[in-house]
Amino acid sequence: VQLQASGGGLVQAGGSLRLSCTVSGYRYHDIAIAWFRQAPGKEREGISCISRADGSTAYADSVKGRFTISRDNAKNTVYLQMNSLKPEDTGVYYCTAREGRTVLSNWSRREAYDYWGQGTLVTVSS
Repeated sequence: VQLQASGGGLVQAGGSLRLSCTVSGYRYHDIAIAWFRQAPGKEREGISCISRADGSTAYADSVKGRFTISRDNAKNTVYLQMNSLKPEDTGVYYCTAREGRTVLSNWSRREAYDYWGQGTLVTVSS
């Protein structure tokens, strides 16, 4: 499974960005795809997850109401719409995937995932 993240950039606080993650290479099993971010000097944290099969989602408390995850199965792409951005949202954003149809209770843990893409940098200025 290969994942390609894009869409990062520099934005002012209160602004918006949309990240994209294009997924390829999976064949026999459905997948769940998540976004993680890593701020400088901090641990990588789970932000949101979506099931490709049924579209069920999960969010970290820190982004609920501001970020929206969605998928376009025809394009094999998952999006993360980020609104009302804050300086603390700054970091490298990674998309990741695991085989399975559902969003599991451990969706925000790094060890739940098998495949990782390269990151895309998001910088929110104050």
